[in-house]
Amino acid sequence: MMEALENLDLHWFWLAIGLFLAAAEMLVPGVFLIWLAGAALITGVAAWLLPIGVALQIFIFAVLAILAVYAGRRYLRSNPIEDADPLMNKRGARLTGQTAVVSQPIEGGSGKVHLGDSEWLVRGPDTPAGQRVRITGSDGAVLLVEPLAPAAETGEAPAS
Repeated sequence: MMEALENLDLHWFWLAIGLFLAAAEMLVPGVFLIWLAGAALITGVAAWLLPIGVALQIFIFAVLAILAVYAGRRYLRSNPIEDADPLMNKRGARLTGQTAVVSQPIEGGSGKVHLGDSEWLVRGPDTPAGQRVRITGSDGAVLLVEPLAPAAETGEAPAS
């Protein structure tokens, strides 16, 4: 077993480490291991093509890893990864701007509204049940609301 390891060319070690790090980046994405994987793969190719010793291979890997991480961080700083849907897990923020009907009067700053098929805890100015309110934001699972002005005050025709 030891003879097989002693006869193993080091370029295979670097290539295997590079592929392992690339696979680890896919399993645990963080945009960090991919730069180390690139450095290991380049070191493996260099060790395969050039007759270089172990110490030089380690030095090449270290320099390439530092350069790759620095270049990658710089690139990502100027070209940030954008979320496909930044409000995906922020249900309260997703509801901002919608209107709801007060189901339990807002008294003392808190009450409940009916929105869709759910009732939500709300904070806002005192408002009687049945009044429409606009959602202005959220604080955790509590929606922040403000009463809608009656149609007569805004000059809008009532919705039918």
